[in-house]
Amino acid sequence: MNSAYTAMLPVESYCNSLTGYSRRKSLEVNIGAVPLGGAHPIRLQSMTTTDTMDTIGTVEQSIRMIQAGSEYVRITAPSLKEAENLANIKSELKKQGFGIPLIADIHFTPNAAEIAARIVEKVRVNPGNYADKKKFHQIEYTDREYHDEIDRIRDRFAPLVKICKEYGTAMRIGTNHGSLSDRIMSRYGDTPLGMVESALEFLRICEDEHYYNVVLSMKASNTRVMVQAYRLLVQKLNEEGLKPYPLHLGVTEAGEAEDGRIKSAVGIGTLLEDGLGDTIRVSLTEEPEHEIPVARNLVDRYAKRNPHAPIRDIPSNPIDPFAYSRRQTIEVDTIGGRNVPRVIIDASGFTIDKYDELARIGYIYDAQSDKFNMTEQGADFIYSGSNSVPFMLPNGLREVVDYTSWQNLDDVTSRFPLIPFEHLDRIVIWHDRLNFVGIDAGNLELEQLKKYREKPIVILLSTNNRHGLAEQRRFFIELENHGLDTPVIVHRNYSNISAEQILLHASTDIGGLLIDGLGDGVMLGLNENRMLKYTDFINKTSFGILQAARTRVTKTEYISCPSCGRTLFDLQETTARIRAKTDHLKGVKIGIMGCIVNGPGEMADADYGYVGSGKDKITLYRGKHVVKRSIPAEHAVDELIELIKEDGAWIDVEN
Repeated sequence: MNSAYTAMLPVESYCNSLTGYSRRKSLEVNIGAVPLGGAHPIRLQSMTTTDTMDTIGTVEQSIRMIQAGSEYVRITAPSLKEAENLANIKSELKKQGFGIPLIADIHFTPNAAEIAARIVEKVRVNPGNYADKKKFHQIEYTDREYHDEIDRIRDRFAPLVKICKEYGTAMRIGTNHGSLSDRIMSRYGDTPLGMVESALEFLRICEDEHYYNVVLSMKASNTRVMVQAYRLLVQKLNEEGLKPYPLHLGVTEAGEAEDGRIKSAVGIGTLLEDGLGDTIRVSLTEEPEHEIPVARNLVDRYAKRNPHAPIRDIPSNPIDPFAYSRRQTIEVDTIGGRNVPRVIIDASGFTIDKYDELARIGYIYDAQSDKFNMTEQGADFIYSGSNSVPFMLPNGLREVVDYTSWQNLDDVTSRFPLIPFEHLDRIVIWHDRLNFVGIDAGNLELEQLKKYREKPIVILLSTNNRHGLAEQRRFFIELENHGLDTPVIVHRNYSNISAEQILLHASTDIGGLLIDGLGDGVMLGLNENRMLKYTDFINKTSFGILQAARTRVTKTEYISCPSCGRTLFDLQETTARIRAKTDHLKGVKIGIMGCIVNGPGEMADADYGYVGSGKDKITLYRGKHVVKRSIPAEHAVDELIELIKEDGAWIDVEN
């Protein structure tokens, strides 16, 4: 985004406050009997994966979603027949006692949208393909030609707006990063600003028709782009004096299992921390009812966020919330500067006295050769507290020890002290390469730290504030205001919550800082005696957060849609097969899409694409370009591997 534009923005241009939790007050939108926005709680929703023409199957799946806690049910309507069958689905649900609002998901077919709007409580349209066909053409438009295109869109879109207004039907204008029209791409590029303008073109038509029952979304599989687009959308609504329309939050094609949950939490959670969001959908490549508990775990934190310990106001904010820029720090040993963010594992609650115990953090001991093999997710440091590891650590792994124990060690070559901030003036012996200083984020009196700026210091930043992300972000801003370029490891502890909650909360709390370019590493801890049991989980989660925030890539990334009635093959089984054969390809991004709607556009960031193009027929992509068409599904995974090998991106698995 243009820096001259962002420089004009006030400190809190996209949220109520950067320091005090406050949910944005949005317009109330009526969606059947379940209104959205205003003072209503954050609503949860999911989407069916059945064939929309399978009335009973869709109803049965919808009921499972409702029983899991879904407050809206979204159903794809890619053509006229599916749109018409929504009436049968709605009728059958009512017969069984379920009057839940239904949402029709529309992409390329305006006629289907106009039928659905007369039946269901809400329709979702994608401005990138509702009135345009994406051909990946670069076209230069004069202002007049661009204006003529807007008039053409108005002619296609206004009839739907009038029907929605007549029938009391709500609408979501849902921009997707990967399906921006060629026209938007030609003027704004593949940017958050382009996403926002794509939605605003349609929103302005709604306002011209005095239709305001509208929800907006800015979804992307790239968490940075997704967060920036939502923030910019709110800013632009304020700037143009438009109504504060409610927001639907989601990360597209998040994937499955832990990776899908981490990626969703990094994107959705960051915005929830900003007070943004009125309804969410967690898009997992799993059964739709599995999405709802994940969504519930994300939003439940904010019902109890206030009151929280006060955080000092921000007089000026050096962080651009609309464009990524990593905070510039000095390099201290291997931390900060241009180094990737580091992972520290907290082992202070238990004793490590065997080589085999290091396998949980990525170091596999081979007794026959008497050597360690490090995996791609080998931790960088281990924090042992006052109990230093009693043997030589493998290459690549180093140790952090409490200062009082460290100063008595014989060998400190790869062992570094952790010094409490309040004890800085008492320190006589310093490590000549690296010293960690533990600071609580609520301590903003940093003049003392300036006295030691010549020392090789890295801050280990902790918080006990219920609004911890904001308190830690405030500390980073104070470092900038003091002119301190000291690297910072973000430290969070979690108590009395489940493993899934740890994963989601940590992804939010740390991912939200990384999204804004803050943090040179991560350390997660548990306050109970569970760290030994969860060490492997914590290590994988730490690396997963760094990857989801796009700051350190250590494994293959799968951009996988959550399946719906448009899917042309078994998406969950296929994703599992592709993952089993390719998950050792560090840094390779593979898009797995059920149909062409979620095809080359939606997987915009992928290196390779595996896209359904017919019943059990697959089209393979290299980037956005078709390589092979109509491959039988039983051969397509092998063909994908051959394509990767042709490009020299394949490596064999080491036995």
